[in-house]
Amino acid sequence: MNQHSKPNTPVLDSYWMPFTANRRFKAAPRLLASAEGMHYTSVDGRKILDGTAGLWCVNAGHGRRQIASAVERQLLTLDFAPSFQMGHPIAFDFAERLAEIAPGGADGKLDRVFFTGSGSESVDTALKIAVAYQRSIGQGTRTRLIGRERGYHGVGFGGISVGGLVNNRRVFPLIPGVDHLRHTHDLAKNSFVKGQPEHGAELADDLERLVALHGAETIAACIVEPVAGSTGVLIPPKGYLDRLRKICSTHGILLIFDEVITGFGRLGASFATDYFGVTPDLVTTAKGLTNGAIPMGAVFASRKVHDALMHGPEGQIELFHGYTYSGHPAACAAGIATLDIYRDEGLLTRAAELQDDWHEAMHSLKGRPHVADIRTIGLIAGIELTSRDGAPGGRAYDVFVDCFERGLLIRVTGDIIAFSPPLIAEKSHVEDIVSMLGDALKRVQ
Repeated sequence: MNQHSKPNTPVLDSYWMPFTANRRFKAAPRLLASAEGMHYTSVDGRKILDGTAGLWCVNAGHGRRQIASAVERQLLTLDFAPSFQMGHPIAFDFAERLAEIAPGGADGKLDRVFFTGSGSESVDTALKIAVAYQRSIGQGTRTRLIGRERGYHGVGFGGISVGGLVNNRRVFPLIPGVDHLRHTHDLAKNSFVKGQPEHGAELADDLERLVALHGAETIAACIVEPVAGSTGVLIPPKGYLDRLRKICSTHGILLIFDEVITGFGRLGASFATDYFGVTPDLVTTAKGLTNGAIPMGAVFASRKVHDALMHGPEGQIELFHGYTYSGHPAACAAGIATLDIYRDEGLLTRAAELQDDWHEAMHSLKGRPHVADIRTIGLIAGIELTSRDGAPGGRAYDVFVDCFERGLLIRVTGDIIAFSPPLIAEKSHVEDIVSMLGDALKRVQ
């Protein structure tokens, strides 16, 4: 048993946990019972500082009563309504609120919103919209999709196909007609960088290679995370996204930004689209959309893409796609309340205020045992550890467990530790994160 497990721990056999070593976890469970503000509380009453905003999603902190009250009111007013050939006002209200802060601002015109139930659903939706758009403008041969090595785009068959994390793909059949750009990670040239690295813009030219290989007339879209999160915080080199945008425009390829992680203030701007000043054709979101309170996702589509499908007989369905829970009333209520909090507390830009302190604090860990690299941008950090011989991922996992035992929640992928605390973090929280992690690095072998 974990030293902090309670004797009355619930029976764990029935729940098949996602992305978890189930047998190891159930032998020594780590259970969270409640949360408020910057902290979880474990089942034995310990405070756990949340260094990851849950799973990159609780941007406004935990236990926001404003969101809970909005959801309660909505459930008692209208708990569910179908969105196929029907509508309910709050879905339209939420879409209008999102359009007001849409990625790219007024000039970007990414203000047509398709609701989904998750980031994975948002990605598959965007891929389908891209193919449908190409067909609608007479480019029906454009069905190929381009992702990127080490990219993560959820767990739908479309998402794992354009994604580039091997373990997510290796045992599942992939959709045909997909290829991948090279990733941008280069420790030899870009280690210990604050913000965007100097080297690697030319890696965007790998899309030209794929155009030459397959023919532009076969490629519908290219999808990338502006900042790759789940693979261990890979930050785009200066000029890389601009170059990718130009290549896509030259060849008639739609550019999709997966902002499931970077959306809603994570970099100090509403979206990474705004932070980097590069406007794609489609943007996928989820996570921070509702502060993690109720599952929901949204795809922002440009008017160009949306309007291209609005042709033909008026009674004709323009896009044969959607979900039972698209625009769920309670999720929309959670989303509107979340946007109110972001606006009223200035959270969409708060990461910009914290960024300098965050950079300095995280990079102070340089020189600690096993630290091979530190990468920071906005209120995100990736700390890459050297791997043990024959046991990749083992060292970071041990740090993860050690930190949890001592009151800090971190996230690990392989031997990379990722941080993305709630945007309500104070300087004292940052200091606590660095102190606890630094001590854990000294203890791990």
